[in-house]
Amino acid sequence: MTRRYFGTDGVRGRVGEWPMTPDFALKLGWAAGRELAPNGGNGSAKRASVVIGKDTRLSGYMFESALEAGFAAAGVDVLLVGPMPTPAIAYLTRTFHADAGVVISASHNPFDDNGVKFFSGRGDKLPDAVETAIEARLDQPLACVAPAALGRARRIESAAGRYVEFCKSTFRVQQASLAGMRLVVDCAHGAAYHVAPHVFGELGAEVHVIGAEPDGLNINRDVGSTHLDALVAEVTARGADLGIALDGDGDRCLFVDHRGEIVDGDQALYVIARDRQACGALEGPVVGTQMSNLALALACEKAGIPFERARVGDRYVHERLVARGGLLGGESSGHILCLDRTTTGDGIVSALQVLAAMMRQGCTLHELAAEVDRCPQKLVNVRVLKGQAATILEHESLAAAVTEVETQLAGRGRVLLRASGTEPLIRVMVEGLDAGDVAAGAERIAATVRTLAEA
Repeated sequence: MTRRYFGTDGVRGRVGEWPMTPDFALKLGWAAGRELAPNGGNGSAKRASVVIGKDTRLSGYMFESALEAGFAAAGVDVLLVGPMPTPAIAYLTRTFHADAGVVISASHNPFDDNGVKFFSGRGDKLPDAVETAIEARLDQPLACVAPAALGRARRIESAAGRYVEFCKSTFRVQQASLAGMRLVVDCAHGAAYHVAPHVFGELGAEVHVIGAEPDGLNINRDVGSTHLDALVAEVTARGADLGIALDGDGDRCLFVDHRGEIVDGDQALYVIARDRQACGALEGPVVGTQMSNLALALACEKAGIPFERARVGDRYVHERLVARGGLLGGESSGHILCLDRTTTGDGIVSALQVLAAMMRQGCTLHELAAEVDRCPQKLVNVRVLKGQAATILEHESLAAAVTEVETQLAGRGRVLLRASGTEPLIRVMVEGLDAGDVAAGAERIAATVRTLAEA
């Protein structure tokens, strides 16, 4: 069954346009409540409950209220934690033994987008089958439970402190201290603005914070993991040991080393994997995605670390890790899974693992990341109309353009085309050994996609 609303990471879109409207959010809350907590409102001894968090978008207030009403109508109690990173909701869902967790966020997108994503009671992303079942319930009439069985809502004031302590507990080095480390932390004016500085500061680091003044409209604007210039400037100006860039909902992180050079998610994943290997704690393969740089696979092979690729999306990386008994996986965007520390991608936790590797190995991040000599890779995002992507990707002229570029690469690179699961985009990725060939090939294919989109 084709899913109508759920993409690779929940439901997402422009605020005020279907499906990101308050009436849809209310119905979504009800449908999710009936599917994820089927015992809600049936008079059982343990009432069903759900944790709801959000990032700092202005529209979060509206969607929080609508979802709360929908869950209440399904007989599900709601625990409201306010602005909190996405991975914090996964943790708090487990901590409070809730039936599900909900995050209102569009991650790295600008403020005028928003979305809704779900965690199971175990704190992991929902399988495709469950999301499909929720969609099926959306076609049913909204039937409110009896008045006495309606869900109740309350705010959890201790949520931020609980999550800060959890993050600190994942930093497992002998001295358990970041004393002497000078860090610049970019919170993207997002959900981690009031927790990330405390985590690193309470572990002893000297922390300079940027991107921590959200106003509801500035999330991800010129800061965070998608806009690294500000972090590069701060790291170099302050002579910091490291810069850490989170995204709007705090589940991704990228780095800037002491030389002002960017370290991406592929390199960070390798640094963590090599450290786990040195400690004898690495299990199973490291899992990347179709978008992971070829250099990561080559570096893992050289180090004797099994490496596999999954479909793009952290849910698919997670599925492959569980199936293969692995602990570490991620994406070049900085979404890293450390399943020996937590259940989902967590930018703060991932950053702590990189810092722990630096301290244990006695090396700078620049030195550790240098083992992944990134192959030239060009990614071009082409905006299309909703519903266009599938037709364009099957068009014969696009296939001809891809064949032409692959011939030019002569077996020394690869082409990957895919529709975004979160935005109306077609992503064109070309990778190879020659930067000029890679850039030209990506632009050649992207131009064909643009022509087809405008036809």
